[in-house]
Amino acid sequence: MARLLRKKPEASKGLWKRLVDLALTDVRVMAGGIDVASLEDLEERLLAADFGVAATLRLTDRAEEVLRRGKARNPDLLVSALRAEVAGILDSGGQAELEAADLGPTVYLIVGVNGVGKTTSVAKLAHHLMQEGQSVMVAAADTYRAGAVAQLEMWADRIGAHFIRGQQGGDPAAVAFDALDAAEARGVDVLLIDTAGRLHTNRGLMEELSKIDRVVRRRSAGAPHETLLVLDATVGQNALRQVEAFSAAVDVTGILLSKMDSTARGGIVVALRQEFGVPVKLIGTGEGLDDLESFDVNAFVEAVFG
Repeated sequence: MARLLRKKPEASKGLWKRLVDLALTDVRVMAGGIDVASLEDLEERLLAADFGVAATLRLTDRAEEVLRRGKARNPDLLVSALRAEVAGILDSGGQAELEAADLGPTVYLIVGVNGVGKTTSVAKLAHHLMQEGQSVMVAAADTYRAGAVAQLEMWADRIGAHFIRGQQGGDPAAVAFDALDAAEARGVDVLLIDTAGRLHTNRGLMEELSKIDRVVRRRSAGAPHETLLVLDATVGQNALRQVEAFSAAVDVTGILLSKMDSTARGGIVVALRQEFGVPVKLIGTGEGLDDLESFDVNAFVEAVFG
C-alpha cells in the first residue's frame, strides 16, 4: 500500500516554472538552426540549473541524436524528445509515493546532515499525515542536542502528535526500539523516527545510523517502510555526495527536498534520479506546516517544457 500527500497542482506548476525555466527557455529557438555552439549552450544551461553532469550529457546526446536525424527542423520534435527523456529519467524505477505498512505502525526513518531543515520537515510530514486522518508518533532519536529535541517536542505538541524521547546522551537505537514498542502499544498509525543530523563524512556517526536501522529492522518486520533522506535543495551538487554517503550506511528509499522555494536550480531532482535511482518523494515549498507536498513528475515536466 502506498500513501500520496495532497498536491497543489497550480502552485506546483508555478514553482517548477520559476525553478527550471532558466535551463530550457531557448530550446524552441535553438531548434530552428541548432549547431555545436547551441548544444554547448544547452549543456551550460542544464549544468547551471543543477541537472548534473550525467543527466546533462544524456539530454544533450539526445538532442544531438534528434539533430542528426534531421528532425530538429520542427522545434516541437526536439522539445518532445527532451521532454520524453526527462520524464524517462524521473519515472525510472522506484515508487514516488510513500510506502505504508499493511499491518501495524508504518515506520519512517528520517536522516540527513545538520542544517537541512530536517526537524521542520518531520513536523510538516507529521502534520500532513494527521490531516489525512492518521495518528502519528514522533520519536526524537537525537540524544545529543537538547535544543533539537525540545524543538521537535514543541512541534509535536503544536500539531497534537504523540512524542517520545530518550535520555540525554543515551543510545539512539534504544530510543528507536522503545518508540516502536510505544507505537504498537498505543495503536499509532505512523511512527516518524527523527535521527540526529550528522555530517556524511563522519564515519562513527554513520555507523551509529546503521545500528539504528538494524535495530528497527529486527524489532519490526518490514520496517523501516521508508528511509527518507532530507536534502537542502540550495546546496546543489553537494547533495549528490550526501546521497552517496547515506546510501552506504542505510537503504535510502526516497528523498525529501527541503527549501525548494529558496533555489533557482530545480534540475537537482533530475540529477538525483539519474545518478542514484532514488526518487524525490517530497518537496518543502515554504516555512509553514502546510508547505510540503508530493513530488509530481508530470507537473515538473510540464513546467520545464510546457
